[in-house]
Amino acid sequence: MRNRRVLISGAGIAGPTLAFWLHRFGFQPTVVERAPAPRSGGYAVDIRGTAREVADRMDITARVRKAHTGARGMAFVDREGKRIATLSTELFGDSGGPVAELAIRRTDLARILYETTRDDVDYLFGDSITEVAQDDDGVHVKFDSGPAQRFDLLIGADGVRSTVRRLVFGPEQNYLRDLGCYLSLFTIPTTGNHDGWQLMYTIPGSPGRPGRTAGIYPTLGSGKALAGFFLRSAPMPYDRDDIDEQKRIVVQSFAGDGWKIPGMLAAIWDAPDFFFDRVVQVEADTWSSGRTALLGDAAYCASPMSGIGTSLALVGAYILAGELATAAGDPQRAYPAYEQKMRGFVTKAHRFARGSGDGDLMPDTRSQLWLRNQTLRVLPYLPQRIVSRGMTEVANTVELDDYPVPASR
Repeated sequence: MRNRRVLISGAGIAGPTLAFWLHRFGFQPTVVERAPAPRSGGYAVDIRGTAREVADRMDITARVRKAHTGARGMAFVDREGKRIATLSTELFGDSGGPVAELAIRRTDLARILYETTRDDVDYLFGDSITEVAQDDDGVHVKFDSGPAQRFDLLIGADGVRSTVRRLVFGPEQNYLRDLGCYLSLFTIPTTGNHDGWQLMYTIPGSPGRPGRTAGIYPTLGSGKALAGFFLRSAPMPYDRDDIDEQKRIVVQSFAGDGWKIPGMLAAIWDAPDFFFDRVVQVEADTWSSGRTALLGDAAYCASPMSGIGTSLALVGAYILAGELATAAGDPQRAYPAYEQKMRGFVTKAHRFARGSGDGDLMPDTRSQLWLRNQTLRVLPYLPQRIVSRGMTEVANTVELDDYPVPASR
């Protein structure tokens, strides 16, 4: 087999999953990650549809279930905390709904993947790619701190703001589709017993203020929960490196709102894992250029609010590794085959994310909020195929091939 040395940028979900399968198929993967170590904290993600089969084939499902967030579903509440509607995971089946049956914190899944691969894969933490030069024989890569190296192939699995995509494919604005809102997440202390329920409080739009939602997501372990803030807004200028400025945006946007919001905002200043970003999709006409390919959010982020991104990453990593193995490492054969098998899944996921209705969380008027609440109340009485709103079908778009594993493995 040729082209065995593969550099993967990003140690989140897609990168380590790809490294697992590349090693299984006889390649020599190296993963470079900007963070100094596997990240801690983090929001919850869902493993749906075909991605559950990928987890089974990796023999990590039992560990994933052990690290389950304990989520039982989502409940919408009013200003006083009274429940307006309750949507359990059982209502939507194992792969549908806003909270899937197999839910885990993103960093817990990343940790499981890292622990599964660290004995077989080289990890370069605390470093990042700064320059890429491709030729017919390989990829020359310069790093921020480590020595330059040469690899046979390069995979960008480094998220929505992908450095590899920018260096090889062009400016990020060419690939980002704005979905019209912001998302903020961070860990907060809590004394309440949420009993596995994600609580959501929505404020409709009014003159001068857009619709918005605040939520609390319980996490494993006592005394902590994840706060989430969803805000419809035109793009706002801010310094991406100024975390305090971003925190002020969240505080000002939700100032004066009721429910648990004052306490959640008070905790924002001490949050060690604060996240704030524009909600976007990543759309690219092709996911490969020469010896470089894109994977996961770097190639086809549907939306951090879609609930399908982790499944796209797991399935995409399996297919990309399998096609490279089938093509004996030839990127001119493997990359187009990977894209052909994933493109339909990505198209459906993007369409689902755009059509899932951000008005549910960010309604413009009180009448829109009232209509949403009435719809939520009747969902438990509808057939599951309607209730899941097509998510289960989307998550099962791809049928996995059985790629051959070398006899020595």
